[in-house]
Amino acid sequence: QEQLVESGGGLVQSGGSLRLSCTASRSISIYNLHWYRLAPGKQRELVAQMGVSGNRVYDDSVKGRFIISRDNANNIFYLQMNNLKPEDTAMYYCKMSIWWGQGTQVTVSS
Repeated sequence: QEQLVESGGGLVQSGGSLRLSCTASRSISIYNLHWYRLAPGKQRELVAQMGVSGNRVYDDSVKGRFIISRDNANNIFYLQMNNLKPEDTAMYYCKMSIWWGQGTQVTVSS
């Protein structure tokens, strides 16, 4: 059973930055990696994904502000979030294959 452990959420002012981490208990090198978010009253959306080869895809709403990255040696992947906006407020989840993190809350105040 895989366990993904997230960290890094919190409260930040508009324009600020946060970095989310997702630590796996197994090697991540062979998996595509994903970050999702779920805001109250909205559907879950895929924010960013990164392939094994390093290719990255972002939702239009975060392009130019968020960066997904991976550290295969330490089985951790990240979501660097810059220039945060109130509409980024959500619970953020990492996902690898069939496994999900527990979620971390990001709240951006205006």
